[in-house]
Amino acid sequence: MKKIILPALLSVLLSGCAQQFGNDVVNQELPLLSASEVIASATDNDWRVVDAQNILKITLPTGDAYIELNEQLAPKHVQNIKKLAREGFYKNTSVYRFVEGFVAQGGDSSGKKLIKTADRTVPAEFYSTTNKPLLITELNGDGYAPVTGFLNGFAVAQNSAHTQTWQVHCSGVFAMARDNYINSASTEFFVTIGQGPRYLDKNITVFGRVLEGIEHFNRLARTPTEGKAFNPITNIQVLGDVQSDKSIFKVMKTNSAVFKNLISARKNRVEPWFVKAHNYVDVCGMPIPTKREVIPINS
Repeated sequence: MKKIILPALLSVLLSGCAQQFGNDVVNQELPLLSASEVIASATDNDWRVVDAQNILKITLPTGDAYIELNEQLAPKHVQNIKKLAREGFYKNTSVYRFVEGFVAQGGDSSGKKLIKTADRTVPAEFYSTTNKPLLITELNGDGYAPVTGFLNGFAVAQNSAHTQTWQVHCSGVFAMARDNYINSASTEFFVTIGQGPRYLDKNITVFGRVLEGIEHFNRLARTPTEGKAFNPITNIQVLGDVQSDKSIFKVMKTNSAVFKNLISARKNRVEPWFVKAHNYVDVCGMPIPTKREVIPINS
């Protein structure tokens, strides 16, 4: 016969979880506010301004997509793709490969385009290693990693010692494609456009996420049309270099109290429609609030 867990025992179990390293003690009690109400309660101090030098602007026929690069976990890939962008490598390339509900892949499909200053290949950065445990806003473990959570606005996972940290494959991540050789990542990137393929974690270098414009990848053509360029990429630029675009992106600080309250609100939904609260949210099911402000060019 199943026994009901007594409240006192449940309290002990929850307090034990809160003592784990890296868990910034997300509120374990049922939230009083909905997720939208928590976001609305955020103050200016709860948001960080994303450095425009770490944002890529991808100009597609369907619209502009903006990618925040993850310099902390994959610095070599970030440095190299910014070099590629600044030398104009991606002008008139294309998004040439789709796997529906999985990825959209782009770059130079011929593999013959001249590279001027960037490296042809970049060593794998599947995870970042630190000598000391790296503090994250911890969520929970899952079947793919003993620890998951958030670091500087990115969904991440860690080993049990918290000394290996990697960005996980959620929907909208930005990663470099490779062949069987692990250090073969070159110029071809992909964006995940469906449910996060977590089985790719630590097999591919993930080094960014879409801040805005994922719908523009989803609206691209799936098959070529005769006599028409196939999903041409007009350009990929570092946003800070684009004088005609003064967009400012702000991302909720994932180490803030309001974000921890947001996690609690997502774990246990209080909106009237919900009947069952599960006290759980997957790391890829936790949206990171992002907003954009546009400064007039003449200001």
